[in-house]
Amino acid sequence: MSQVRIDRRGLLCGVAGGLAGAALGPFAFPGIARATAPIRELAVRSRVIEVQGRAATVFGIVDEAGRPGLDLYRSEGFHARLRNDSAEPTIIHWHGLTPPFGLDGNPLSQPPMAPGESAEYTFDLTHPGTHWMHSHFGLQEQLLLAAPLIVRDDAERGIDRQDVVMFLHDFSFTPAEEILARLTSGQMAHIGSGSAAMEMGMVRAPASGMDHAAMGHAMPGMVHGGAGQQGMAGMDHGAAAAGGHGIGGMDLNDVAFDAFLVNDRDLSDPEVVRVERGGRVRLRIINAAASTNFWIDLGPATGALVAVDGRAVQPVRGQRFEIAMAQRLDIELDVPSEAVALPILAQREGDRARTGLILAASGARVERVAAEAGSVAPPVLLDLERKLVAAEPLPDRTADRRLATDLTGSMAPYVWSLDGHGFADRVPLEVREGERIELTFVNQTMMSHPMHLHGHHFQIVGLGQTRLSGAMRDTVLVPAMESVTIAFDADNPGDWPLHCHNLYHMAAGMMTSLRYA
Repeated sequence: MSQVRIDRRGLLCGVAGGLAGAALGPFAFPGIARATAPIRELAVRSRVIEVQGRAATVFGIVDEAGRPGLDLYRSEGFHARLRNDSAEPTIIHWHGLTPPFGLDGNPLSQPPMAPGESAEYTFDLTHPGTHWMHSHFGLQEQLLLAAPLIVRDDAERGIDRQDVVMFLHDFSFTPAEEILARLTSGQMAHIGSGSAAMEMGMVRAPASGMDHAAMGHAMPGMVHGGAGQQGMAGMDHGAAAAGGHGIGGMDLNDVAFDAFLVNDRDLSDPEVVRVERGGRVRLRIINAAASTNFWIDLGPATGALVAVDGRAVQPVRGQRFEIAMAQRLDIELDVPSEAVALPILAQREGDRARTGLILAASGARVERVAAEAGSVAPPVLLDLERKLVAAEPLPDRTADRRLATDLTGSMAPYVWSLDGHGFADRVPLEVREGERIELTFVNQTMMSHPMHLHGHHFQIVGLGQTRLSGAMRDTVLVPAMESVTIAFDADNPGDWPLHCHNLYHMAAGMMTSLRYA
């Protein structure tokens, strides 16, 4: 087995699947930080899970004990040896961490790891939080090549609290390459509204200021079938009220999936987590779905949202919370002292389909939960974002540079881009080290896009024309025909990927980079 130490690499741009790139010159890296803990072992491998009674071969990332991902303390630093035991090349990205550029795990910072190859990664951890790791090579993320990456604060040692990870996926028996081919060939693209949407798990609905009760349910996808498929009987749910308030019809879901999973299981056989009566639980919810935004529903329980994307916020109490692709929510809740079972559910926006797990106190009777909700979930927009306030905001400072990028593209033809450029002909956004940057995403499309910037945490400082001191994040949703402004300090030199985290949008071209001059 060959081994490569990932510390200082030349900068290589190489992307598989629907992306293309060109080689760039060498890049000077900052000094590599030293982790203090013994090295942790990680392996990429194939595995077989059961979905709706059928065997499915997928990927996984496991530690030395066979557990998914990593769980470590911040003071240990990140010191891991990653081994590719799969039959395919791959690149693994540490989503939510901010290592030096060459250690990030992305197509601009390193070439793919060949089967049988291993690599070591060593750097300091700047913040605790709920993060994740996933493939950044081709379309492997759709095949569940992802895992949790939990960094705990050292003050949490011995804390009287139970942590429960909810790792969300959307799943299809259809190969991801075939899904993308059908999207880009127009076989799955819709034009207009109503019955033209039949081949897509898609909903058209008013966006800004919409009346959620006016939402309809469009025809579920006829490509894969699965969760939510109703055939022609679904017509009475309708293509939702296009026109109406705001900007008219927006597109929600462009792929119909066979199932939605939490920790590899759907609601036909959900994970039941035993919890202590009267105890406290911290839900670490990670949306690892390739192409799905969800609503988290705590049912009768009320929780306190205490962190997003691994960064603390002033607590927001509630029973329903929005989560876009690649985002994370940390929700604390108190378990009643009675023998209760609490379903924690994730419902797909614009759909009845849902998944989840069940928290069960001792003696509780666990009942089956239907895989479809009684009503269609509204779009995931910016309602939650408006409520969030960073517990540790950026230091107050005037921006040195203001940038803007238009999110461009359409469902038909299925081409997505930034400022009209796909990844192959991208025009990087230029910054200089030490600058405070404000970047405005202006969505010119009829679909929302979860935008992720590698190597940095940023603060939400503007929603449309409204300024705010919002959450610190690494991924922000930009709804159809709306704008979001983020601020960050240019303190981590590199040529950092900036892209939509809808896997199929990224593969169809919605990716550029933020480059330090």
